[in-house]
Amino acid sequence: MAAPSSRILASAAEKVGTAARRQALTLTEAAAARIRHLLQRRQRPFLKLGVKARGCNGLSYTLNYADEKGKFDELVEDKGVKILIDPKALMHVIGTKMDFVDDKLRSEFIFINPNSKGQCGCGESFMTTSSAEAAKHDGNSR
Repeated sequence: MAAPSSRILASAAEKVGTAARRQALTLTEAAAARIRHLLQRRQRPFLKLGVKARGCNGLSYTLNYADEKGKFDELVEDKGVKILIDPKALMHVIGTKMDFVDDKLRSEFIFINPNSKGQCGCGESFMTTSSAEAAKHDGNSR
């Protein structure tokens, strides 16, 4: 009896682990369609999401094409597209929804990030609790 129950628990844990990994980033249909178009046009398998230290609030998103998955990259497969998340960006983007807006005024990816604790007025940069604490720590060490 112990063997079947341990297999059931292992199977459940695997499903929970997989579900948790899927939550790193979700895409809207509009974002998935745009990413699919871009990847097909460039003949690339992946789009890679990262964050870079810049802007009024400290961090901004980066998107680049990638040919292969890095050792520590998080792979997200959603709506038929594959996105890699840079390991340094993962803690800043967990739970983020990525959308794409294309109207008369703009054509851009939008990130709805539950970790964002502040954004600059133009929307180009953001701050998370982790980045705010790091900035405060760097400021105190000078």
